[in-house]
Amino acid sequence: MNENLNEIVNFSRQVLQNEVAINDAQKLKLLVDAIRFHEWRYYILNEPILSDTEYDFLFKKLEETEKIHPSWKVINSPTDRVGLDITENARQIGHLRPMLSLANSYNEHDLLDFDMQIKKLLKINVEDDIEYSVEPKYDGGGISLVYEDDQLIRGVTRGDGASGEEITNNVKSIRSIPLYAPFSKLGIKIIEIRGEAIISAENFKKVNQKRLEQGEPLFANARNAATGGLRTKDPKDTESRKMDAFIYTVSFAADHQNNDVLDTFKTQFETISAIGRLGIKIPSEGRKLCRNIREVIDFCHLWQEQRGQFPYDIDGMVIKLNRIDYQRQIGATAHHPRWAIAFKFQAKQAATRLLEVEYQVGKIGSITPVGKLEPVSLAGVTISSVSLHNEEFIKSRDLRLGDMVVVERAGDVIPYIVKPLTDVRTGIEQEIIFPTSCPSCHTPLVRQESEAAWRCINPNCPEQLKQRLIFFASKDAMDIDGFGKSIIEKFVELGWLKSFTDIYRLKEDKIAQLEGFGKKSAENLIAAINKSKSNPIHRLLHALSIHHVGKKVSKLLVENIESLFDLSKASKEDIETIKDIGPIVAQNVYNYFREPANIEMLRELESLGVNMQAISGDRKVISDNSNHYLYGKTILFTGTLHRMGRKEAQEKAEALGAKNLSAVSSNLNILVVGENAGSKLKKAKDLGSIEIWSEDEFLQKIEN
Repeated sequence: MNENLNEIVNFSRQVLQNEVAINDAQKLKLLVDAIRFHEWRYYILNEPILSDTEYDFLFKKLEETEKIHPSWKVINSPTDRVGLDITENARQIGHLRPMLSLANSYNEHDLLDFDMQIKKLLKINVEDDIEYSVEPKYDGGGISLVYEDDQLIRGVTRGDGASGEEITNNVKSIRSIPLYAPFSKLGIKIIEIRGEAIISAENFKKVNQKRLEQGEPLFANARNAATGGLRTKDPKDTESRKMDAFIYTVSFAADHQNNDVLDTFKTQFETISAIGRLGIKIPSEGRKLCRNIREVIDFCHLWQEQRGQFPYDIDGMVIKLNRIDYQRQIGATAHHPRWAIAFKFQAKQAATRLLEVEYQVGKIGSITPVGKLEPVSLAGVTISSVSLHNEEFIKSRDLRLGDMVVVERAGDVIPYIVKPLTDVRTGIEQEIIFPTSCPSCHTPLVRQESEAAWRCINPNCPEQLKQRLIFFASKDAMDIDGFGKSIIEKFVELGWLKSFTDIYRLKEDKIAQLEGFGKKSAENLIAAINKSKSNPIHRLLHALSIHHVGKKVSKLLVENIESLFDLSKASKEDIETIKDIGPIVAQNVYNYFREPANIEMLRELESLGVNMQAISGDRKVISDNSNHYLYGKTILFTGTLHRMGRKEAQEKAEALGAKNLSAVSSNLNILVVGENAGSKLKKAKDLGSIEIWSEDEFLQKIEN
């Protein structure tokens, strides 16, 4: 595709500057070649030369010229992508070679068995290495494309493996599928290639946002949006879903004498690389040639851990015997090729039943509905409850008690309900009625216009008190080691804890007498409580559960004060002048520190020995390091750190005046790279302006 780079770029510029007229068929052909080249740069390499506006100008010029001179139009012109008629009653078309399924594996033992079976069939010594080509298993819709004389002539769904629905018009609207590819350079007249149509995570968000703005129903996930886009009757609908297509197999290839030329390719890896050089989009990230099955296993485990960083949904990896002659030798069953296998990641989605809804009261009175589910295994974890967030979440998804629902683990961690399966409802499902009063104290609930949550505004609500105490002692707040939820709940039931101050009045001898405790455990708990008294005041401020005052805001608030009580003297305007503090947060802080009961409680904590002064960890540690290299820099940690945890590293950087970011962007100054760094490292290298440090380099910097 790069052979005539300068010629194409120069011609494009001449057209853009009106220095050349498209006044004959040959000039039109040059314009078509230029547009195809720019589509390849944009949709396949992701390295555009032209701006969107410049590309649109060339495309419009092509449309106008074809309209005036229709006889000049070439086969599979770029204008055919979105100008095609609606497809009605798609016909079934047979594949040139059957599209077989893949056998599945779920752990390294399955892959070792697969390797042993391959060696047995090939009569190879079990100790010898065999090369495997490994690639991502995209979670989209399978497609088969046929090119003849370098032109795309047909697109077909997978169907039943022997035949599928014709979707030629739809696949032509997918920009990463070239309408022309020079397979003739490889001596090929007709070729059938296979792959997956899929939507990136970023584009899926954009598509759903647009549908939301237009009042259309949202897609449940990227896979459904992609498979539906392949079979929609209107190719313009397909195009609107911003789909991509990755090709990973050549299933048939013949020359002008109709001879099978697949044997001219020696290996699976080189076959895909060869068609990639012709402008076909092939897997890049997540594709590897492995020397043996142990490398395969390590690579699969790596991507199982990092699947959340992949720009597309993948549900596993595909392992293929690399040598084509070996593939031919061991052949296939009626169901699957013997030379390939899928390593399946643990499931991210599962269907189960929503049994009931419980309502939890949070530390600031927010009422959170929690769905109780029939237990279901998902990504290695049994899920039996899931947050339903708020009343609007329930209504927007039309959730009902008794519904079968699709559950997914966001980032393989937090479970949430994607949608109910409305087509299997029996009629006995019941509407979910959100409560109008607090489940704990029965105070009527209120909801502010700017918030989605209903809240209990009773400051003496028993459940709020319990949740505030649990949070106060938590690791993110006062970090009282060993003082967990169950112990706090027990002490509340005993009447020992009615406020934060009661924590510092607990007696070791009384605790030691409780069942499950002893002298040593009581001694350890009191020691942990006493240790928390010397915490920096940003921890105490965070622990107070002031609405919207989290860890970051707490640190900002204490940077310019000597004592926590200084906030009781600050006006709302004073607070709002602090960088990154908005009017809502300022009002909440102002209100809290103007409440006499709160000041009295803080004075009581002070009398019990709890620190109220700015010490190391607050304002002074920042100012003392204003000359440090990290001061004022933005930093991000990626991969596995071995000499410290990521959270510890972030805290060390922050103590020296750095700001932790969560993503790579032009605003990032430093990326610290641990083992198995993924896409963040690649993106940082591409930007070129970001310093990239190893873990050891980071430690050297902070020590200096």
